[in-house]
Amino acid sequence: MVVVRDDISRSAPGTKMESATGGHDHQHGLSVVIPCYNSQANLERLVAQLGDVLPRCRESYELILVNDGSRDKTWELIGALAARHAWVRGLNLMRNYGQHNATLCGIRAARFDVIVTLDDDLQHPPAEIPHLLAKLQQGFDVVYGTPKHTSQSFYRKVASWLIRRALVLGSGQSTARDVSGFRAFRATLMRSFADYRSPQVLVDALFTWGTTSVTSVAVTHDPRPSGESNYGFFDLLGTVALLWTGFTTAPLRLASWLGFFFVLVGGGILAYVLGVYFLAGSIPGFPFLASTIALFGGVQLFALGIIGEYLARLFSRSLDRPTYVVRECAPPCVASPPQDVLSTEQN
Repeated sequence: MVVVRDDISRSAPGTKMESATGGHDHQHGLSVVIPCYNSQANLERLVAQLGDVLPRCRESYELILVNDGSRDKTWELIGALAARHAWVRGLNLMRNYGQHNATLCGIRAARFDVIVTLDDDLQHPPAEIPHLLAKLQQGFDVVYGTPKHTSQSFYRKVASWLIRRALVLGSGQSTARDVSGFRAFRATLMRSFADYRSPQVLVDALFTWGTTSVTSVAVTHDPRPSGESNYGFFDLLGTVALLWTGFTTAPLRLASWLGFFFVLVGGGILAYVLGVYFLAGSIPGFPFLASTIALFGGVQLFALGIIGEYLARLFSRSLDRPTYVVRECAPPCVASPPQDVLSTEQN
């Protein structure tokens, strides 16, 4: 068994740490990345399961636990696990940046040529990792673990459908409908988004920039042993809005087509009014006029709202806010960081 310790330097508070290239040479092995948020109750059990599975997957492997601003003792537990297991590494973010931001942080810190991501809630069984890796070896760049059965609520199913549909439209890949947080992919894929810098991150959308070689395998989806999902209804709606307006131009095209359609509708209404005027000598009354104004006004406001959403995202990106900021790592890092893994920039 070969395990790798971290040699990323510990940064001072306020130091920005991000990937410089994302395209460095990766060693042959397996990196597992888990974004953690209030994971104290499940983390030790999850690491124990991974400790049983990973040695059977690759000779060289590592586990990267990214603490995304947890409010419980998750980071303290990560430190204890890193001290206990040589193959466990931890990154502690300055605050809660979001699941995808934390995942991207761990991906950019990965050392090996194959990377697996999974959630911290034990719903993605580590025992399914070999199935993803076997499919990856068939020549694919990304393999998603799609649940055989799921007990999601109705609103989560609707939100998931919208997210997947947006990915299909944005990428043109029908396999995007199978996306999930349980993924295996090749580290070389990071080259396609090495320079990406924005607080608005969707890992699956970034993958579509670099490959169309995507597939999925059916996996078991276990019930959550404790706690509740950190994604509420409005969080899911925010993710849907980000995907539709941050990584695809489909809403802008929809607004254009709506405008064109209602120009035709307006022309039809004008022809109808003129026809009634010349044939019957009267013009339809106030209810018809009011409903027409309301219809066209609603469409205009809808189109302006779409454009405003895009402008808001452009403004947000113009602020050049970091994707994430790492406070410290575990075990304590030594010397200077390899610049092809993480770079530092003083505030």
